[in-house]
Amino acid sequence: MVRRRDLLAGAVAAVALAGAGQAPATAATRRSARNFPKVGGNLANQNYSALDGLRRGNVRRLRGAWVNHIEGGLMAGNSQSTAVAVDGVLYVESAVGNVVAVDGRTGATIWKYEQTRGSVTRRGVAVGAGKVFTCANDNWLIALDQKTGQVVWERQHNGYGNLEKVAVTYHDGMLYCGTNDGPRGAALAFNADDGDLVWHFWGTASPGQVGGDTWEGDSWQTGGATPWMHCAIDAELGLVYWTFGNARGSKSSQDGSERGGQNLFANSIVAMDLKTGAYRWHFQSIHHDIWDMDNVMAPVLVDARISGRMRKLVVYGSKTGMYYILDRADGSAPLGIDELPVPQEPRQKTWPTQPFPRQGGWTELKPVWQPLGTEIPGAPHRAVPNYTIGSLFTPHWDEPILTIPGHGGGADWNHQSYSHSTRLVYTGFGYVAAAHSLTEASNGLRPPGEYMTGGIVAVDPSTNRMRWKKNMPYSLAHGNGILTTATDLLFIGQPDGNLLCLDARDGRELWRWQTGAAVSSSPISYEIDGEQYLAVYAGGTGIPYGNSAPRGDHLWAFKLGGDVPPAATPPAPVIRRPVSGGPVDGSAVNNTVVLARTYQNGQVGTVESTAVNAMAPTHLRVPAGTTVTFVNPPDNVHVHGATQFFEGLFDVRLKPGESFQYTFTKPGEYFFNDSHSPRPTGKIEVLPA
Repeated sequence: MVRRRDLLAGAVAAVALAGAGQAPATAATRRSARNFPKVGGNLANQNYSALDGLRRGNVRRLRGAWVNHIEGGLMAGNSQSTAVAVDGVLYVESAVGNVVAVDGRTGATIWKYEQTRGSVTRRGVAVGAGKVFTCANDNWLIALDQKTGQVVWERQHNGYGNLEKVAVTYHDGMLYCGTNDGPRGAALAFNADDGDLVWHFWGTASPGQVGGDTWEGDSWQTGGATPWMHCAIDAELGLVYWTFGNARGSKSSQDGSERGGQNLFANSIVAMDLKTGAYRWHFQSIHHDIWDMDNVMAPVLVDARISGRMRKLVVYGSKTGMYYILDRADGSAPLGIDELPVPQEPRQKTWPTQPFPRQGGWTELKPVWQPLGTEIPGAPHRAVPNYTIGSLFTPHWDEPILTIPGHGGGADWNHQSYSHSTRLVYTGFGYVAAAHSLTEASNGLRPPGEYMTGGIVAVDPSTNRMRWKKNMPYSLAHGNGILTTATDLLFIGQPDGNLLCLDARDGRELWRWQTGAAVSSSPISYEIDGEQYLAVYAGGTGIPYGNSAPRGDHLWAFKLGGDVPPAATPPAPVIRRPVSGGPVDGSAVNNTVVLARTYQNGQVGTVESTAVNAMAPTHLRVPAGTTVTFVNPPDNVHVHGATQFFEGLFDVRLKPGESFQYTFTKPGEYFFNDSHSPRPTGKIEVLPA
């Protein structure tokens, strides 16, 4: 066992960190009160409110104070923006990238800035120095007058990655914004007065820079590593903390064969000098990532006592289902992180070890096999049949390997909360198992038919031990931020439109409210004239439930004794991963499914296939009492099967030319996949007779 993590030849020890001997950084971790001035609540991203007007004894009287449909009732797009509240005014970005200022007391629109460069998904504005800061397509950074919404300045910054959807952070006359979704991205700092670029820090280190020797050849040029979530700032230490995304490459993020090395600073948290961007220290949570398992949740800064000593900590980690708790002054791990051997695949040039906190993770790290026909849906990390199952960091090549938490699971990119009252860190997370191989496009296959659910977990950062965990009906991994309060309340929105209040001490539900659209943002709290308000933007996003997640443009505010009723309940998201095709009536295909063949425009493919859509058709719709025939065409080469899951109605193997029949008597959805390759998946939808 290799102790500690593999760092760059003592780089951390060689760096003299200014301010390391100062007292605990209370300025960085102070509590939000009457305002909620930035995404994350404060510079430490603690998503915590010190307001105490809402309590366990009165939260059931919480009602709608007002609702503003900020785009006039738009029911489309991806709304991932969290509102901020400053001096009684809320500022929020819509699904199309417009910025709206709303009176926090009445819900009336004060002003609206309409985007001129096309729709763009946004995650939150910054407010400071009398301005509101946003981004637009084609790498534009924009400053608006805080009172009027008029443009103060606009600056285009090309050449550093896509400056589009990352929330902007303001501090001390500077703006900090990451980039997203490109071959190479940088963390950027700007002058808030005029938008001038002050410094940049590349996610993929080039030759001659710190980390430049961790990329094979020129692979750093297309290595990805974009910092696509907002940063955290410790003003007293003079440091900004950024998390960088997964390693990519000339082929896909699942292919590491041409980018040997650790691939810094992909999958890393990096501490930089606030004013200059100079490198201070880093920690890489996944070396040479081939699973798209980047931990790009916004980091959270906390002060906690470890072994009798107050430590300035940063809580980092998300997709892996583990927290890496580091000293934010020097990057050391006061609770211990060990480099442990992991399975290898030489063709992928995998790294021999990966870092594991000694306390373990807070969610399961390997799918579980449950026999078909047992309890449904079963364990939340239940494996879809016929896949080869692996634990976290199991490498792949050309055979799909099913692992969990998966690149869409764990806590992914939602917003954590640290409570100054309970002294716990909270996060929502998802169970979204993924199959990786070089046969998959993009970043991996989420198997059709799997249940995508989730939960909430509370962790003590002073020990990295889980205090409680609550399974939930939906994945809470994609923008489903948490707000905690001084009165031990926990608020979180779900993809079904419900905003929940739980007891932060044990997860017990205290209150819920239907907002009318999926919530992919953080609730916030603010105060006007001594009265506490709660607010949330309910707009919805396609991750991971696609178009089944209800959309909207609903900015809600709540207060005790409000008189606005809940929204109508929208259709619930479909929590099982859908098959790839639309429904086909059984009468159109003689109630027959052809195995290992695609189906397009009413025609069965002529070539044997293991594609995900290689069931002809993938979605067959029949009335109850129908007998369906499954056939392996005689000109197929391989034995193919139909394994029905999870009810276990049938599990057959058919040689070329053979067929099998089954009569469906009960209405419902019945998924099945192929034993030869689990990728081809179909569904029989049985309607009432």
